[in-house]
Amino acid sequence: MNYKIVVDSCCELPAKYKNDKRFQSVPLTLEVGDYVIQDDETFDQKEFLRRVAAYPLCPKSSCPSPENFREAYHDEADEVYVVTLSSHLSGSYNSAELGKGLYAEKYGEKKIHVIDSESASCGETQLAEKIVEFKEAGLSFEETVEKVEVFKRQMRTYFVLDNLETLRKNGRLSGVKALVASTLNIKPVMVGNWGVIEQKGQAIGVNKALAKMADHLLEDVKNPQERTLMITHCNCPERAAYMRELMEKRASYGRIVIMDTAGVSSMYANDGGVIVTL
Repeated sequence: MNYKIVVDSCCELPAKYKNDKRFQSVPLTLEVGDYVIQDDETFDQKEFLRRVAAYPLCPKSSCPSPENFREAYHDEADEVYVVTLSSHLSGSYNSAELGKGLYAEKYGEKKIHVIDSESASCGETQLAEKIVEFKEAGLSFEETVEKVEVFKRQMRTYFVLDNLETLRKNGRLSGVKALVASTLNIKPVMVGNWGVIEQKGQAIGVNKALAKMADHLLEDVKNPQERTLMITHCNCPERAAYMRELMEKRASYGRIVIMDTAGVSSMYANDGGVIVTL
């Protein structure tokens, strides 16, 4: 029985999946003033970050339409698994669910399961890879759905950003009561708690904040040696490498994957941001 995995474009796909026909990415739209682009394979991170830095207001994103998702589900696959960024951050999950209903109306019933990642970026990647793992192990649709939802509750997403303004201005920091002054170079360590962004700690300078993030992450996760450590960075490979070094000093992992952010993650993480999932 064949299957397909549909993700929104906040999900960074490792190189081995970019041309894999089992995967399809449905793009969000990015807006920086009059500059409007699709978050797809044409995304130019450096040009986008340049425009964001020069723009006095806040960049925005808009989620794919339900029709976009409906058409992504329409192919020969018997089963479709859909991974979207957190419903607390975007309307992508709701669009994907509506697309499921539209699909049934137009094409008939199909096994489609939409997963609210309650995360973003490499958090979505983790879930997509788990679906592949479960399907390659021969699990049924129902077993795969159950296991990936269990894994989602165990996964942890942390991040340290140089600039939280995009998240703040777009109303994505409602779970954060107070933010420290950036003029003091105090960097908050943030966590996605069931999809809601919260502040876990803080440190002076990015490197100390990354070290604190490593400590918090491993306090939260059991049996890291059985898990994949994913590190996504926005235009800062040296910080990603440093984060890997910090994590490897603290534990061993089944695999380590480092990726650069695509469009939506670049918009929210901003230049220099680091996101880690385990």
